[in-house]
Amino acid sequence: MMSVENIIELKGIKKRFEDNFEAVKDFNLQVKKGEFVTFLGPSGCGKTTTLRMIAGFDIPTEGQILLNGKEISQLPPNKRPINTVFQRYALFPHLNIFDNIAFGLKLKTKTVTYQNASGETLTRQEKLTREEIREKVSHALQIVDLEGFEKRSIATLSGGQQQRIAIARAIVNEPEILLLDEPLGALDLKMRKEMQLELKAMHKELGITFIYVTHDQEEALTMSDKVVVMSDGKIQQIGTPEEIYNEPNTVFVADFIGESNIYTGHMSGIRKVNFCGAEFECLDDLPTGAKVDVIVRPEDVIMTEPEKGTITGVVQSVIFKGMHYEIIVESGDNEVVIQGTRGAKVGETIGMCLEPDGIHVILADTNQNIYEGELTKNYMVEFAGGEYDCDVTRLYPGSTINAEGVLVDASGDEIQTAGVKVKVKVPVESITMSDDTENGEGICGNIISLIYKGDHYHYIVRTKDEFDFHLHDEYLWNENDYVRLLIPKDSIELSLADEN
Repeated sequence: MMSVENIIELKGIKKRFEDNFEAVKDFNLQVKKGEFVTFLGPSGCGKTTTLRMIAGFDIPTEGQILLNGKEISQLPPNKRPINTVFQRYALFPHLNIFDNIAFGLKLKTKTVTYQNASGETLTRQEKLTREEIREKVSHALQIVDLEGFEKRSIATLSGGQQQRIAIARAIVNEPEILLLDEPLGALDLKMRKEMQLELKAMHKELGITFIYVTHDQEEALTMSDKVVVMSDGKIQQIGTPEEIYNEPNTVFVADFIGESNIYTGHMSGIRKVNFCGAEFECLDDLPTGAKVDVIVRPEDVIMTEPEKGTITGVVQSVIFKGMHYEIIVESGDNEVVIQGTRGAKVGETIGMCLEPDGIHVILADTNQNIYEGELTKNYMVEFAGGEYDCDVTRLYPGSTINAEGVLVDASGDEIQTAGVKVKVKVPVESITMSDDTENGEGICGNIISLIYKGDHYHYIVRTKDEFDFHLHDEYLWNENDYVRLLIPKDSIELSLADEN
C-alpha cells in the first residue's frame, strides 16, 4: 500500500527500445506531494526517457507508474494531471502571449451541477467562460512575473521571457505535477542562474510537485529538495543536495557532483585510512585492511608550512577563479587539487592537512572483475563473451598437464573440463589496453567511463555483449575509444562454481 503523501511512485521501471537498447534499468523512486525532484546525470543516462514515461509519451517495457496510488503507465498523456515544459518551448509564433497561454484552457471543460425543471440534480460539461480564462491567464503571468504582456508577440520576447511563457502555459492548467526537461538549456549563463532562483520561488508559491531533468550539477544543487543521480540507465544515489555532495556513495557520484580528489587507499586502523603515502583520521568506520576509495573535496585541503603538513608537495599551477584560487600540487606520484582564498607560488613546497570530516571513505567494490565462466575441453576458459588462456592446474590441487598435453590428477587419471562451471576473478591492475583492435588475443570494447584517482585513471570498458571490465591505467584515454583488453594468463583466478 503506497503512502498517500507520495504523489507518484515508479516501481521496477525498465525501458527497452526496438534495437534492444535498454535506456532505463530497474528504476525505483517515490516522490512526495509538493517535492522538487531533479534527475541529474550525463547525456544518455536515461533521465529524459524516465521523464517521458511519467508524462505518458513513452510506455515502460516493465514496471509500474502509480499516481496517487493508481496505475497510470498505460494512460495517454492527455488523461494525466501532468504538464511538461521542454527545452524547446514550442510556442505558437502566430498567437500572442495571451492566446499561447490560454490555448489549453479553451479546450478544457469543467463539470457543472444544475437542477432541471423537475428539480432533479444533474451534471454537464461546460467550457470555461472568457472571464475564467482571463483570470487564470492573468494569474499565471503574475507567477512568472510577466503581467501586462498579454498582447505582446512571441517574436518580441527574449529567450528567458519565452521560457517563462512556456512555464505559464503549463501551470495555467493547474497540473498536479510539472515536468521540466532541461528548460534552461537554451539560456545564457547569467539568465540561467536567475531563472534557477525564479523556478525555486515559483515552486514554493504553486505548491505543486516539480520533476526536473538536467545535466547541470549547480541547477540540481540550487533548486532541489531531492536529487536522483543517474548513470547508464540506473539510479546511482538518491538524497538531498547536501547528502549527494558531502556523502557520495560511489566514485561516479563524487566525480560527477562538484570537483573531487579521489584516491585509492586502505583502512589502516579504527577510523584511520592510508592514502597518498600517509595515514589520516576519518569518520568512516570500515573494516581494518579494507581497500577503499577516498574522496576529498578541494576546498577541504588545508595548506600549511611544509613541516606542519601530514603530506607535502610542490605547487605545479595556480589559477585565480574569482571567488577562489585553484592550486594543483604534486605530492609523490599523486596530484592534489586545492581550492581556497589563499594563493601560492609555482615551485613552492607546501604542507597539506585534512580534518577527519573532510575525508569521505567508501568501500572499493571494483578492485576485482568477477564473472561466471565455463571451461573448454582444450583447457581455456570462456567468460564475458571471450575465450582466454588460463592455468587450469590451479583449479585442481595436485593436477598436472602430462607429456601428451592432457590434464590429469595426482593418480594420473584424466580430468574432464569441458562445460565445467567456474567463477572467474580478474584484478583491475592486471588488465591493459591496446589501440590495436584488428589483431591479437583478448576482447574489444568501448571506454564508457573514466575517473582520475590521483596517480592513475580508473576505466570501465564495455564489450558488444554488454560485459563491463574495470581497469587502471596511468595514461589518459578518451571516453568512447574502442580498445582491445589484454588479460595475462597468470592473472585469471578460477574457482569451481559449486564452491561459491
